[in-house]
Amino acid sequence: MPTLWIIILAGVAVVAFLVGFFLFQLIGTKRIASTKMRANEILKQAQKESERTIKVAEVEVKERWFKTKEKLEKELAIDRRELEKQAKKLSDRETMLERRGHYLTERERVMIRNEKYIANLEKLLKTKTQRYDQLIEEENRRLEKVSLISKQKAKEELMENIRKQVDLEAVQIVKDIKERAREEGERAAREVISQAIQKVSLSHWTETTVSVVELPTDELKGRIIGREGRNIRTFETLTGVEVLVDDTPGAVIISAFDPLRREKAKLALERLIRDGRIHPARIEEVYQEVEKDTIEHIKVVGEETAAELGIIGLHNELYNYIGKMKYRSSYGQNLLQHSKEVAHLCVNMAVELDLDAQLAARAGLLHDIGKVAEVTIEGPHAEIGARIASQYGEDDVVVNAIAAHHEEVSMESSYAFLVAAADAISGSRPGARRETLEAYLKRLERLEDIASSFEGVEKAYAIQAGREVRVLVQPDVVSDLEMEGMSMKIANQIQNELKYPGYIKVVVIREVRNVEYAK
Repeated sequence: MPTLWIIILAGVAVVAFLVGFFLFQLIGTKRIASTKMRANEILKQAQKESERTIKVAEVEVKERWFKTKEKLEKELAIDRRELEKQAKKLSDRETMLERRGHYLTERERVMIRNEKYIANLEKLLKTKTQRYDQLIEEENRRLEKVSLISKQKAKEELMENIRKQVDLEAVQIVKDIKERAREEGERAAREVISQAIQKVSLSHWTETTVSVVELPTDELKGRIIGREGRNIRTFETLTGVEVLVDDTPGAVIISAFDPLRREKAKLALERLIRDGRIHPARIEEVYQEVEKDTIEHIKVVGEETAAELGIIGLHNELYNYIGKMKYRSSYGQNLLQHSKEVAHLCVNMAVELDLDAQLAARAGLLHDIGKVAEVTIEGPHAEIGARIASQYGEDDVVVNAIAAHHEEVSMESSYAFLVAAADAISGSRPGARRETLEAYLKRLERLEDIASSFEGVEKAYAIQAGREVRVLVQPDVVSDLEMEGMSMKIANQIQNELKYPGYIKVVVIREVRNVEYAK
């Protein structure tokens, strides 16, 4: 019986094993099939993902390629423009050198012509000297025959007569040479200066004493004035200007002789109008902000001006002085515009004369910085400007050009003459500066007084707006020989005692009239 149960159990176990085996095989087969299906799906998804990634990569590569291409094309265009600029500069330089060559050739011809002229004068003088010797011998023999006076006395009178005649001829020869040299020098100078002026096309900018602030509505006028006028009083006290609120529609006027103070007040008022909050505390806050912004703006203006003129290596403090010139005027002419024009003129004349354009530009731009120095610094503005330039490391040539541009010190280089000439050109252009009627009349009166102070002057007239002085002398007091010296003395005294733009022509006139009556 137990054996039977064992056999039955064994059979059941075998059957169970076989059933389990077959079930395991069936489940494994299904799992394998499912796994294969999942693997195929994963492979398909991976393939799709790879294809999508490849397409995205291709798009990115194309975008990068197009961007790189566009960047290279822009760089190529910039390089092409730069090459065109360089080619134009080289062309201009060649033209300038060619013009310079023609000018030097002309100067050489003039020098050769002058040398020949002087050689002919020397020959003529030698011939006349020999002739004078012969005349002296003949006169001596004649006087010896007459025997009315001693030989020594006759010789002295003869020598005196000859000396006077030789002096007159020598004065005439010297005058001819000086006149020829002056004409040649003036022609060359006019050529250089005219070319420099033609290349400078800066507009004139004259200063006024008022600024207009536009208002979006006239209701703001009441807010600007404030209760019992407290807002406008606070504003005027802080800014140092006068605010005129009248019947002018849509505007108020700011009045002040200091352009910098007027500009800060205008900016502060415009900010207050935009902000809408107008009361004493806000006015003080806005004005402090404007002051900080103005300090930064002044330096930016100085840096931009130097960059415009191609000037590098200036001390940071000098940029502040240059920027301040924007808010300063001289005889109604804006100081920064005037200094830029002087710098441009100096550069163009320096190029024509083969001088250093960089030094000329620095000297021209900085020549009036003494006018914007602190009021506590005493002395002429040229001297103050020279001290400032020296303090901040400028070249001695630039320092001397600044100090000497009004001839208060001696000019030590060609750059000083360039700055003085350019300053006179800029200041004397029509409409560049304003001159009061009182100052104009005083200058004319002083011109006539200087000319009348010389002995032998009968009358003196200042004509052509003070550009010419005509002097009538007494013919029995002043001789033809003395006229030359008198005109030079009058011109020198005018140059030493008066300040004026450009030049003043001195004309001395000696007139002799003989009157007879026929009966």
